[in-house]
Amino acid sequence: MRPVLLSLALLSLSACASQRVTGGASPAPVDVRIIGINDFHGSLDFPKLSVEMTDSKGERVRVPAGGAAFLASAVGSLRAGQTNSVVVGAGDLIGASPLSSSLFLDEPAIVAMNMVGMEFNAIGNHEFDRGTEELKRMQDGGCVKHTLAEPCRVDRTFPGAKFRQLAANTVMADGKTLFPPYGLKTFGKGRKAVTIGFIGLTLKGTGNLVSIARIKGITFGDEAETANALIPKLKAAGADAIIVLIHEGVFTKADPNDAACTGVSGPLMGIIARLDPAVDVVVSGHTHWAYACDYGKVNPARPVLLTSAGYKGQFVTGIDLKIDPVAGRVVSKSARNVVVQSVAYEGPRGAMVTVKPDFPAFPARPDVATLAKRYADAAKREEERVVGTLAGAASRDKNPAGESVLGNLIADAQLAATQSADAGGAQIAFMNPDGIRTDVVPTADGKVTFGAVFSAQPFSNQLVVKTMTGAQIRTVLEQQFTNPTWLRVLSPSSNFSFAYDLSRPMGDRILSMTFDGKPLDAAASYRVAMSDFLSNGGDMFQGFTVGTNPVISGLDVDAVIAHLSRGGITPVPALGRVENRTKP
Repeated sequence: MRPVLLSLALLSLSACASQRVTGGASPAPVDVRIIGINDFHGSLDFPKLSVEMTDSKGERVRVPAGGAAFLASAVGSLRAGQTNSVVVGAGDLIGASPLSSSLFLDEPAIVAMNMVGMEFNAIGNHEFDRGTEELKRMQDGGCVKHTLAEPCRVDRTFPGAKFRQLAANTVMADGKTLFPPYGLKTFGKGRKAVTIGFIGLTLKGTGNLVSIARIKGITFGDEAETANALIPKLKAAGADAIIVLIHEGVFTKADPNDAACTGVSGPLMGIIARLDPAVDVVVSGHTHWAYACDYGKVNPARPVLLTSAGYKGQFVTGIDLKIDPVAGRVVSKSARNVVVQSVAYEGPRGAMVTVKPDFPAFPARPDVATLAKRYADAAKREEERVVGTLAGAASRDKNPAGESVLGNLIADAQLAATQSADAGGAQIAFMNPDGIRTDVVPTADGKVTFGAVFSAQPFSNQLVVKTMTGAQIRTVLEQQFTNPTWLRVLSPSSNFSFAYDLSRPMGDRILSMTFDGKPLDAAASYRVAMSDFLSNGGDMFQGFTVGTNPVISGLDVDAVIAHLSRGGITPVPALGRVENRTKP
């Protein structure tokens, strides 16, 4: 059964479409299973990750989970025996992906989602990583080049997504949405037919998470206002149930299937608090948390099911609805996260993560496994190419000050790559922590591969050098603490250091800044290197946008490769450039 898609032009359907024919015995409620996925991030291969679950003895155990082929089998098990089912996504199906997908512009990830049976997906922030034109190619298919990388390198054709991307609050300059705002799917016929409406929403803050140049002319509207405005139109079009797919989420302090939403917090709560109570289910993402809870236990005025399936295919959510086709409403609903248990693997310290018998183990679906292997093989030669050396592991883990070894290494590399006059004449460089996805770990003899560097920085950001005053640099550093639940401490290059105190008032937390061992002069001008993402105000660093005389240079990943290939063994940078002097 194919989904019915509505364009903006069809949103004025008459309310008579929702009227029910009565007479005779009332039909029984119709069962529908919605299967939710989010934040897949192109994880074709088994990611060698595990999730913590509670077994039948009440003990906490690590369960190996994730990977496209195993996810496909898990989805198949949830669809088995279900007359009515639909697979949906809540964004970031692509972007920030492993090399086997990102090296090929995430084409195989889209094909994998086609094979899984995805029907609707709400656009997330990472879908925009390569720009709107490339995102449209992900939907429509074809091999037109919109990026520095060549499309269709493994398969000579690219079919595009067989599922429909939804983007209700992603508005172009002409006032139209980038993709349809919602879609409808009907199950059954005649008096037994029920229709579900799916609204797709991108988080409003996407503009702070993507380079502005890649979303030129796009604005992101308020999520709750957008959804609420669409609900009457969905009802008029015959929707008996309304599901919001949104790339925004929460955090919890309990099991992935804790129905009570214990310890729930996060930005999605403010959105749900303003949603029309007509919304039955919110399928969410972005935080990479897994939950399946009854939000009515938190706020009885908003009795929605709230779900998320973690990330990288480690969970899949089964959402069961009973819909009364006569009354045109949901009469019962429940949700459960199923861990996508795969195969045992050896952890980073040699400990085995084994299959746990208390949880179903899903076999790799052969056709999806074949797809993953074909692209992994294509990426292997590039992945294993040695590009430099490193004396030890460079971790992205943050110390108590929020600084990381890898962040410092990247900042040093970006400064070295932009110091020449034609590259911008940089004097200082900054790296944002959320732009780093994995550690860089060399081989036993210190060799670093392209795969290791690319996995750490998969966004292909360009470097930009701008002129900024010392006072403007201070403003940027104060913006590290704008969101108290999301501290984003920048890693500076080795010639710069700063100290802060979180007990001081907002806007006055930077205690000191030094450049080349001397206090930074507020009135002096400095050439500052950063990614184009930061240059455009990414991660809420609006202070970077005020810099002048920009010079655009090469790619961030190339800067790190150049830094690691200077000859000899590259030392691992020390911590200590950032100091947290917050009083206990």
